Amino acid sequence: MELGKGKAAAAGGGKLLLSSLLDCKDELEERLERCVAVVSSLTSGLSEREANDALNAHICKGTPQHEEICLGLFTLVLTDPAQAQKCYRDLALVSRDGMNIVLNKINHILMEKYLKLQDTCRTQLVWLLRELVKSGVLGADGVCMTFMKQIAGGDVTAKNIWLAENVLEILTEQREWVLKSSLLVAMAVYTYLRLIVDHHGTAALQALRQKEVEFCVSLLRERFMDCFMIGRDLVRLLQNVARIPEFEQLWKDILHNPQVLSSQFTGVLQLLQSRTSRKFLACRLTPDMETKLLFMTSRVRFGQQKRYQDWFQRQYLSTPDSQSLRCDLIRYICGVVHPSNEVLSSDILPRWAIIGWLLTTCTSNVAASNAKLALFYDWLFFNPEKDSIMNIEPAILVMHHSMKPHPAITATLLDFMCRIIPNFYPPLEAHVRQGVFNSLTHIVEKRVLAHLAPLFDNPKLDKELRAMLREKFPEFCSSPSPPIEVKIEEPVAMEMENHLEKDDGCYDNAEAAFSDDEEELNSKGKKREFRFHPIKESIVEEPVDITPFLEQLDESLKDKVLQLQKGSDTEAQCEVMQEIVDQVLEEDFDSEQLSVLASCLQELFKAHFRGEVLPEEITEESLEESVGKPLYLIFRNLCQMQEDNSGFSLLLDLLSELYQKQPKIGYHLLYYLRASKAALGRMGLYESFAQATQLGELHTCLMMDMKACQEDDVRLLCFLTPSIYTEFPDETLRSGELLNMIVAVIDSFQLQELVCHVMMGNLVMFRKDSVLNILIQSLDWETFEQYCTWQLFLAHSIPLETIIPILQHLKYKEHPEALSCLLLQLRREKPSEEMVKMVLSRPCHPEDQFTTSILRHWGLRHDDLLGEHIKALLIKNNSLPRKRQSFQPDPDPAGAAARPGQLRRGPQDEVLRPLLPGRGIRGFLQQTPQEPPESHGAGQPPQPQERGAAPQQRGGVWLQQRLGGGGHQTQTGQEEKERLLRRGLGQ
Repeated sequence: MELGKGKAAAAGGGKLLLSSLLDCKDELEERLERCVAVVSSLTSGLSEREANDALNAHICKGTPQHEEICLGLFTLVLTDPAQAQKCYRDLALVSRDGMNIVLNKINHILMEKYLKLQDTCRTQLVWLLRELVKSGVLGADGVCMTFMKQIAGGDVTAKNIWLAENVLEILTEQREWVLKSSLLVAMAVYTYLRLIVDHHGTAALQALRQKEVEFCVSLLRERFMDCFMIGRDLVRLLQNVARIPEFEQLWKDILHNPQVLSSQFTGVLQLLQSRTSRKFLACRLTPDMETKLLFMTSRVRFGQQKRYQDWFQRQYLSTPDSQSLRCDLIRYICGVVHPSNEVLSSDILPRWAIIGWLLTTCTSNVAASNAKLALFYDWLFFNPEKDSIMNIEPAILVMHHSMKPHPAITATLLDFMCRIIPNFYPPLEAHVRQGVFNSLTHIVEKRVLAHLAPLFDNPKLDKELRAMLREKFPEFCSSPSPPIEVKIEEPVAMEMENHLEKDDGCYDNAEAAFSDDEEELNSKGKKREFRFHPIKESIVEEPVDITPFLEQLDESLKDKVLQLQKGSDTEAQCEVMQEIVDQVLEEDFDSEQLSVLASCLQELFKAHFRGEVLPEEITEESLEESVGKPLYLIFRNLCQMQEDNSGFSLLLDLLSELYQKQPKIGYHLLYYLRASKAALGRMGLYESFAQATQLGELHTCLMMDMKACQEDDVRLLCFLTPSIYTEFPDETLRSGELLNMIVAVIDSFQLQELVCHVMMGNLVMFRKDSVLNILIQSLDWETFEQYCTWQLFLAHSIPLETIIPILQHLKYKEHPEALSCLLLQLRREKPSEEMVKMVLSRPCHPEDQFTTSILRHWGLRHDDLLGEHIKALLIKNNSLPRKRQSFQPDPDPAGAAARPGQLRRGPQDEVLRPLLPGRGIRGFLQQTPQEPPESHGAGQPPQPQERGAAPQQRGGVWLQQRLGGGGHQTQTGQEEKERLLRRGLGQ
């Protein structure tokens, strides 16, 4: 099967990508076309050997030239099939990095541009993959997996079938190569097992299906343990093809004779208890599907999703064959899309709403059953120690939120959950029952839903279903008193309930637009966040009602909580709070009471979390007074205990429960550990706290708490900053995340305070091994944020040479903040050889005055030193063999020839002339005899130097050209400039 040819011209666009008349020229295509032009100009009219020499000579000039030639040849392979074989041979000969540049570009095109590729280019891309695999190029397996990701499930259009067939041919032909990569074996089996379901009907599809069956069965039998890494979803896919004769026999071996497949394989239960990795679940969505789905789960507001869902359905779910795709989408949402707490606490479209919508779009009973199985699949053998709550959470929330607007969905899911236990695989019924029981228990423990009785014993369900639920799950059907719900997926419950009441459906709602063009962008292309900050008004305290919680507490604990509520002053409340802590630490305390106790404390001490924490005037007395709040007694008791004490973990569990209900507790703990004398030297307690929370990881917890602090109290953020950086250097210094939080909100006074802390040695915000990466990250920040970052950097005693490579990333129009800060710092430094090299290596542009400014300054202040460094660089460069020359002072020949105009010309010429080449540089230049302008005609290249010419002489000619030396700079064309530059570099 071949893709249609001749459509490209009709579709419009260049040779590589399709485009309409309204589309702008694609940047990638423009760049690749420029690379092709370079290759063509170097090889035009030459024999193969001469062309190869010319390409190698160009590549020797440096990395940019190497990349230019490789990409030019790669583009010719894609756009000119007649020359493909020759260009690939040339590419293999000239590539110096094992084709790494080409492999990266193929992956880039597959992930971002594949849908726009011309048909000819798609055909050639597959041809190129075949050649890479034949050649055994290292990294070709990664490209092969990216190709498989582009094969869409539920799509039997000609182009998709063509891609599936061709990739399968490559994998079959190069079987020995495939077997060398365990991951490629597993990924290929997972992909084609899934595709077999779609390929039926026509003779052509049946033939392809048979090839896929033979391919998968042979790999499963030969490399079963490689395929074992797929996990439980391998069983799900094998269930879908179980009626095919070859797979029937395989199933018999899996169930009754597992040792035939591998001596390490003990049976299907071993496979079902293994969780499927995200990479397998993600590989069955094309990059475009994945991008749109991630957009919906991270950017679309709940209630505004209808247009996005309609677009997605038209694009991917509108054909009968696409019914099978819903399982892939649901597995991806459950297993891969795990939103951060920030997203969960916002009004972003939750996962359960998307899954509910997908379930309503199923038009066949088989598709609906498979979709429900995909949703509950992680429940069946759920193990809290290995599996994630995020994998099972969407199913329970779909049922919970559908009860009011769509009770039929809740009923069918509950019915499925009950019936799957005995019917999934009867010999393993006890394991499936335990897995579902573990899931429900974990859901209640993690407070996804506080109680299941309102769901399982709801009057909207028919009597038969309610009876079945009581029979299967009696532990969860007893009515709670009172029902309490604390959701993970849905922290803005009231808003969502309002949506459900206004519109009789939670899976489709108001209008929205599927376009990024509507987002406001700032001048750097970075999205601005427009937030509404309400005017702070005096808060009217309302009476706190904790009656529902009190009924669930033991009598003794209930009495103390009531005393705490009635306490009129802080001292009395502290005494009662200490009694509560003492009771929690008693041996016979029921730890199940912690969650209810946390709910009571959170309600009673709401005022603790309002307003500013830090005293207006910071003294030892005011700090000690500020940490005298009743809630802080939990912190104080933790500080007084050893970590191996049994009560220590109980108090951490109490704080973890509080943290779920009131996330501000995190930065309050940080404040206590920083401000209290009782906590001196105990900042490490925060790490234990972070590990005890649901997040379970220090970095994420710390960043979230500092973000909450940033939003609530900037003064407190600055107060905590020195101790946070000191105590947690690995979490704070390895990236710019915390630094960005700080510089985004501080004012000039707070900046000056932080600079003083740095200079006094109380604060270290940068270290040598990571400062360069952080400064590069900061290039995308706002102007004031960048200036703050550079001020804080300059307060440290880090040698400037550490960050001088950042010059390679700075563009004069896009990064003026960094360039100006760096320029002012460079002027205070004596030039080193590395500094001069990096400055001279900057691309030249008539409007970019950076290089000329610093060279003029150094020429005035450090004339001899600058001359010595330039001389040393040029001698080093010219004394090496041509192929090993590494210093390319300006990668752009036109730029090198243009520099004289910046340095020497203009109305101030006579003033500037003595400033730049001082005695040191002028002396170096004078070592080279000057040729009179008459020695060659206009437009003719100078005569080549004799072989014996000293390196500094050749370098001197180049420098005169770069700095305008010799006094006879002529108006030459582009070719003349290139010849001058090559002559100066000794080439």
